[in-house]
Amino acid sequence: MGIAELFNTSPFEPLLHHLQKVKECVNLVRPMLEAVHSEAYDKLESLTDQVFKSEHDADIIKDEIRQEIPRSFFLPVYRGDLLSYLKLQDDMADSVEDVAFLLTMKKLKLPEKLSDELFAYADTVLKVCEKCYQMNEHIRDLVAKGFHADQANGVFEMIKAVEKAEWEADKAQYGLSKSLFAMEEELKATDIVLWWRVFLELGQLANAAEKTADRLRRMLSQ
Repeated sequence: MGIAELFNTSPFEPLLHHLQKVKECVNLVRPMLEAVHSEAYDKLESLTDQVFKSEHDADIIKDEIRQEIPRSFFLPVYRGDLLSYLKLQDDMADSVEDVAFLLTMKKLKLPEKLSDELFAYADTVLKVCEKCYQMNEHIRDLVAKGFHADQANGVFEMIKAVEKAEWEADKAQYGLSKSLFAMEEELKATDIVLWWRVFLELGQLANAAEKTADRLRRMLSQ
């Protein structure tokens, strides 16, 4: 089914279609980090190629949605809000692509001292994304009920859960960054910079998921 037909079903159906490609990108975050940890650089290259392809596919869907939104005669939300929601969702895929770029700039090695803390942080970021997905799964019901705030109590609770998870990710990022910089005598400066950038981009992934949730709250509150 094309994007235009999806709009006939629901204004959010194309965005959920786009989200599938975003999820494909996000699902590769942990495998990429595991490949670096095990120094499986050929596998890392294969995984990053998958990220680049899924991110490109997401961009194509995003552009199709942008072309089709003005052709819709009626939307229960402002077109600008829908486009902003799409952009924030797409930012999630962009952040994963940036992580992939950074991990392949050189044959990075993950210090064993940081491995447990890094994977715990990555899992916290992925938890934010997962809660964002769960929130999105209820959008169809919201649209069916007229997209009214008084019908969205459960969704508001999910939005709060996304925000709480993002706050936890921020704390984990801060602790991990401190641990990284405490190793400045043991690591090359280039490795410290690259790992710090990876941590920041993972943080941006969590931020984009949280901002998507906040945008949904705004649309429900109008």
